[in-house]
Amino acid sequence: MSDKSDRGDSPAARLQKLFEGHRLTPTQRRIAHCMVRGAAEVPFLSSVELAELAGVSQPSVTRFAVALGFDGYPALRRHLREVAPAGRPGGPGSDSYNSYQQAVQAEIDNLRHLSAMLADPGPVEEAGRVLAGSVPLPVLGLRAASSQARGFAYFAGKVHPDVRLLDEGGSMLADRIDAAAASGASALLCFALPRHPREVVAALEYARTAGLTVVTVADSAFAPVARHSDLLIPAPVGTGLAFDTACAPMLLGRVLLESMADALPDAQARLEAFDAKAAARSLFVE
Repeated sequence: MSDKSDRGDSPAARLQKLFEGHRLTPTQRRIAHCMVRGAAEVPFLSSVELAELAGVSQPSVTRFAVALGFDGYPALRRHLREVAPAGRPGGPGSDSYNSYQQAVQAEIDNLRHLSAMLADPGPVEEAGRVLAGSVPLPVLGLRAASSQARGFAYFAGKVHPDVRLLDEGGSMLADRIDAAAASGASALLCFALPRHPREVVAALEYARTAGLTVVTVADSAFAPVARHSDLLIPAPVGTGLAFDTACAPMLLGRVLLESMADALPDAQARLEAFDAKAAARSLFVE
């Protein structure tokens, strides 16, 4: 009896009620289905992250929120947070977690730390303006940080006119930094995660001599790249498994992406154009 009641008042059930009575397009139904499956996490996702999770475009998420009667996705997200369950992981029984669960809980703590840091949005907003003003925008990430750099560059390319991914080291790295500077770049974004390659430190030092403002996402404000960065925003990594986990740096990258998009006057137009072209090419399966 209580189990049935709990299910009826679960986050997923609350989301289902939110969607009832609305005529949704196939794409919007896909978003709704994705949100129900990840009901506990959805209130903490940005529109870009929800779009990625559902396999749709970011403008589709915005239109979905409007279809539900909200002014936009931020308003929908605020509503979802109000109806989210109060209970959070790490409560009673956390001492009985196995090693895998402990690693997950530690990563959740990292995300909470990141959330607390973002209470002051100033550094992220400043970074967004700096990145938006650099055309082209080189994005550097080697070894463990290459996936963070590649993910940022992929999405940034949808709103920024010229993003250049630097995810391979070697003697040509300095050449590519020179080429970006010669083409008009004024800043470089770096993702730096442990273990920190010497090449990254050298590349940042070289970038600054080339006149670029260096914005860095690193695991700590005391990382080896700190003294070669003009603006460093830390996001801790998890160390509970054999290989580090980097959920917080990845999320911080998406936050920077959002801030940069806010500073680009034609970001929404570019997203709409991409969405239209993707539909015309049947690029994604609806």
